[in-house]
Amino acid sequence: MKIPELKIGNLKAEVPVIQGGMAIRVSTHSLASSVANCGGVGVIAGSGMETDELRNEIRTARKNITNPNGLLGVNIMYAASEFNTLVNVCIEERVDVIISGAGFCRSIFKTCQDSNINYIPIVSSPRLAILSKKLGATAIIVESGEAGGHLGTNKTIRELIPEIKAAIDEVESPLVEYDEIPLIAAGGVTNGHDIVEMLRLGASGVQMATRFVLTHECSVSDTFKNVLLNATEDDIILINSPVSLPARAIKTPFSEKILNKTVERPAVCEKCLKHCTHEFCIINALNRSRNGDYENGLFFSGENIGKYNDILSVAEIFNNLKSEMLEAISEKVNIK
Repeated sequence: MKIPELKIGNLKAEVPVIQGGMAIRVSTHSLASSVANCGGVGVIAGSGMETDELRNEIRTARKNITNPNGLLGVNIMYAASEFNTLVNVCIEERVDVIISGAGFCRSIFKTCQDSNINYIPIVSSPRLAILSKKLGATAIIVESGEAGGHLGTNKTIRELIPEIKAAIDEVESPLVEYDEIPLIAAGGVTNGHDIVEMLRLGASGVQMATRFVLTHECSVSDTFKNVLLNATEDDIILINSPVSLPARAIKTPFSEKILNKTVERPAVCEKCLKHCTHEFCIINALNRSRNGDYENGLFFSGENIGKYNDILSVAEIFNNLKSEMLEAISEKVNIK
């Protein structure tokens, strides 16, 4: 009895867990390299970074990854103005995986194929999953309405995985060298029992984000971590983001201003997004939260924040996940 590996193209993650790429500068090299060292896929969030900063983050993470099988990815929002420039940095630095959401980009599939880089889109519907497979995605992240940050659906992950699995199984992929396009379940997954449930529903792995904020290796301020640590499900709200998508966040003075439409519009545009409603400056709000400004920061979080009550090391989290997975697997033996 062993934990299933996660196959991504010609690569394998020892543990079927991708750490979510959380911007702005929540998922940096210290977190990503620690996850990779534990056998998962460590992810740097590139959105909001300058090109040299992202390049340095990738190189620093690589230096800190001691696991010879450790995998490193970068997540970049398609809505970001510098999307193509940051993708080029990732290709030049030969990251293992590029991940993107908050919009859908057709051209990146061929760009990554031509560069021999694994590409994983984040989708929330069968239609985009089918299109992703036809365009040559190496894997597909299926994100549910339980996730933190920007959302593309209100459906649960337990609804989406079987629905999308059935839809894409009927579609051919141009990546004929791979037997199957893996589905990665994102949103609502909090422990190893949830992971095994996702595998039984048809996923090949999971993406977890909020859990990894509450780690010693995450570089956000202690205030940020304590806001999440002290939150309950009653503190979770949905706001309208300037990206023109709903987003899940913690109730704070700033997020309540967004809800009440009393938030101050920015006097100067940072031009961080291709298209922005200018209702508030999201990059500044996320930077303030990372730096511990409770009054003026925007704190993204998944729906199940109330299930976390401690700050652990990444290694402790992986040890717990593996123990829980083995416990769940022992109950049934139908996981391939």
